[in-house]
Amino acid sequence: MRDEIEFWSTGDLTRLRKLATKWFSENGRNLPWRLTSDPYAIWVSEIMLQQTQVATVIPYFHRFLESFPNVVTLATAALDDVYRLWAGLGYYRRARQMHEAAKVVKEEHAGVFPTDFQNVHGLPGIGRYTAGAILSFSVDQRQPIVEANTQRLYARLLHLKQETSSKAGQAHLWSFAEQVLPKRKGSGSINQALMEIGSQVCLPKNPLCLICPLSDLCPTFKSGSQATIPVPKRPKEFTDLREVALVIQDKKGRILMRRCAAEERWAGLWDFPRFDVTPCRTAASEAAHAATQFRARFGQSILIGRKIHELKHSVTRYRILLQGYEAEIDSSARARWNVDVETVWSDAEELSSLALSSSGKRLWNWVSRNRGDSV
Repeated sequence: MRDEIEFWSTGDLTRLRKLATKWFSENGRNLPWRLTSDPYAIWVSEIMLQQTQVATVIPYFHRFLESFPNVVTLATAALDDVYRLWAGLGYYRRARQMHEAAKVVKEEHAGVFPTDFQNVHGLPGIGRYTAGAILSFSVDQRQPIVEANTQRLYARLLHLKQETSSKAGQAHLWSFAEQVLPKRKGSGSINQALMEIGSQVCLPKNPLCLICPLSDLCPTFKSGSQATIPVPKRPKEFTDLREVALVIQDKKGRILMRRCAAEERWAGLWDFPRFDVTPCRTAASEAAHAATQFRARFGQSILIGRKIHELKHSVTRYRILLQGYEAEIDSSARARWNVDVETVWSDAEELSSLALSSSGKRLWNWVSRNRGDSV
């Protein structure tokens, strides 16, 4: 039984291409980014599809291209406008890096999206896979593709016994991804077909092997080891954090919001003033710590009231309990705002249009629904 890459003969690779292409022509989904060869539009789709379901991305893709139909319009847009169109997709770093990359294309490539691999790979937020996908799908360059779906498919076609994330596992996968591509034209079609098979047939659990066009070539199917290949990932380890978000209202009913700094989570997005209170042991010490940190950051003393809401969310390797507290500026303490901190007092309509962090938006949604009972 073939166990590694070298057991794939030229004949088997040719057969794989034919079977995959035929299946894709009959079963491939009609997705909007498959109807264009514009590298800019394909780039937008690839960034949006990172860690996001296809069905979620489709309406965002259409709205984004309506507002920013080319790389120059994106480069000259305000980042807040980009964030507003991105709101709900999460992982806002992707939007910020797209904006940065568009500026590079405008300034260094005369506003024309490059088709040289090194130039594309060098843009902010574009890794090896994304660069290959853009060029493979737009101009049919012979670029290998390893992403979540092809990674799983290739691991099973190779009967790969290393973890896919290991150095050896990645080397095998990328080598195979290159081997499956035809020497001349057609790389884009093959890559699309194999991604689709990985997505729709070679599922993480209970893969649909009986209808897979490649099952006769798959050593994992023949050995019945689909449940153990790819080698299961090690469980993700999380660090638990507790944070306090301050819901501060002025006399006009406006809420204080701040823009997250470049070095923070959700850089460039708006959020309630929030502080890490993990070391604190009591609610009183949490409130006191938050008040101290607020004064240090904003130059203002505050009076913290009752806790009004709490929610849980996760960010990378952190599990966070976010606790919302009522608060108000202490008018008896004269102080000057820290001008290095970007803040805005927003009414309900203005706040709803701000590009908020995902957890900040969840807290605001709760506050706006329960405003009469809280702030």
